[in-house]
Amino acid sequence: MGGNYSAMDPMQVPVPDLRKLFERDGYLKPYEREIRRRYACFKDIWDKIQAWDGGLESFTTAYTYYGPQFGFDGSVVWREWAPGAHSMHLQGDFNGWNPKSHPFKKLEYGKWELYIPANPDGSHPLKHQSRVQIIVNDHLYRVSPWASYVKPHEGFTYQQFIYRPNEPYKFKHSKVNRPASLRIYECHVGIATNEGRVGTYLEFKDNVLPRIKGLGYNAIQLMAVMEHAYYASFGYQVTSFFAASSRYGTPCELKQLIDRAHELGIYVLLDVVHSHASKNTLDGLNEFDGTNAGFFHDGPRGTHSLWDSRLFNYSETEVLRFLLSNLRWYQEEYQFDGFRFDGVTSMLYHSRGIGEGFSGHYDEYFGLNVDTEALVYLMLANELIHRNDKRAITIAEDVSGMPASGRPVNEGGTGFDYRLGMAIPDMWIKLLKEEKDENWEMGHIVHTLTNRRWLEGTVAYAESHDQALVGDKTIAFWLMDASMYSHMSTLSEPSPVVERGLALHCMIRLITNALGGEAYLNFMGNEFGHPEWLDFPREGNNSSYHYARRQWHLVDDPLLKYRFLNQFDVDMNALEEKYGWLSSNPAYVSCKHEG
Repeated sequence: MGGNYSAMDPMQVPVPDLRKLFERDGYLKPYEREIRRRYACFKDIWDKIQAWDGGLESFTTAYTYYGPQFGFDGSVVWREWAPGAHSMHLQGDFNGWNPKSHPFKKLEYGKWELYIPANPDGSHPLKHQSRVQIIVNDHLYRVSPWASYVKPHEGFTYQQFIYRPNEPYKFKHSKVNRPASLRIYECHVGIATNEGRVGTYLEFKDNVLPRIKGLGYNAIQLMAVMEHAYYASFGYQVTSFFAASSRYGTPCELKQLIDRAHELGIYVLLDVVHSHASKNTLDGLNEFDGTNAGFFHDGPRGTHSLWDSRLFNYSETEVLRFLLSNLRWYQEEYQFDGFRFDGVTSMLYHSRGIGEGFSGHYDEYFGLNVDTEALVYLMLANELIHRNDKRAITIAEDVSGMPASGRPVNEGGTGFDYRLGMAIPDMWIKLLKEEKDENWEMGHIVHTLTNRRWLEGTVAYAESHDQALVGDKTIAFWLMDASMYSHMSTLSEPSPVVERGLALHCMIRLITNALGGEAYLNFMGNEFGHPEWLDFPREGNNSSYHYARRQWHLVDDPLLKYRFLNQFDVDMNALEEKYGWLSSNPAYVSCKHEG
């Protein structure tokens, strides 16, 4: 990566609090050289950013430089980074869709700039809700990577619209302090309605946030907010990184949702996807400048073989500027309190973790398979997020168990506050699929729940959206299956299948919450045992929304047993709030009875 620190003998690189890391885990001491080397790479880039004109502030607010910038005099300056482009033009409603009248001027370092003077009356030429389009090399139609509002136009392809309302929404409530005990409600705005359609930000604000507050959760994790042209991707094939998804409403309506959450004392996490990007070219980042590189690695390294998506080149300065600014955009423009980083395992390793079973041996985490560029990006991201807001929380979705990912950067860690305890739901599903109740081993269950790194926060969960997706089953469905259709009424004949299912569902949640980590997560609807699975409208199901919704009427019906599961969640969260076991140090379980 190059720089003053990288040029040093790694053992001479000063890591301010490295001693604390070794005090917590002496087994990391043999890997001190590699830990210091990684920190040197981080420090070189961090110092380089600080030394550039405008420093960290300018580098991480690049959305005030790129894309359309509206001057006080009515003019507009539009800039893009497209190093492989030969020409660039802007067309739109403002110029009658003339593809040649507004060419960009090529600047240094792959940058392009267009100046559009004010209208004769002094107003801006790009009006609110007007449509615009970039043309690269005379024939490639593109959406700006910095677009803040995109939506479909005459078909499925998304196009950019200017979003500058006369009265933009102003936040009324400040951000929420980070909870001592983090109880997360994982949710998706689009499926948060009873009806077979896409839900809206305002419906979620009015109808779902009060439910979450009533359940006793103090944080929400909003999925699928970053714009994704393909709804069935669950938000994980992002096409426009700075645009909040328009299928649920406008940016101002998302701000109303977040503001209402803060009014209720609910901490708001964004499910952020910086591990990869959609391969779409007409409405995504892919081939924006007409080349296969740009924001991504060229060649095989730039494509994820399983996800069929593009992989960022984290060594490129403009990519770091783009991604770090993206985080700050959501912190400041939308007032998100923190982030859950998706696909961290894919980022950390050159193998992308594909077909790799991590044994936990430390050699796996400090060898040549580790992608230093991506790891350093995560260190930069965490350092920025926490410097920008000391209340911020970051969570890593990492199945590999990378040591020190949950420790601060100045200790030689990656800087996350928590990692997801991904082995826990796998254990529960395996037990439900393969073992009879009497064969469940308490020693194995307790070991899985408590097997985590000391003083590195873990988010425990029995199931998340992953287990709810089509092709899998929720815990409630594994336990009760077809009986949920016939014996969930309080008026029906008692069913041993349902009674067992209700009891085990409660016990699984309680022991996971009590022993599994320093935070707890539940996916929307699972608190009351939502039946069936989750399946977004797609070609394979005739574009049906039947399974892309939440059947709130089931838990609201006093004659159905779903309300018992729901009430248990309320009581469990209230008990945790009273005694605070999540915020306590991990417990040692001295005895596990096997029956």
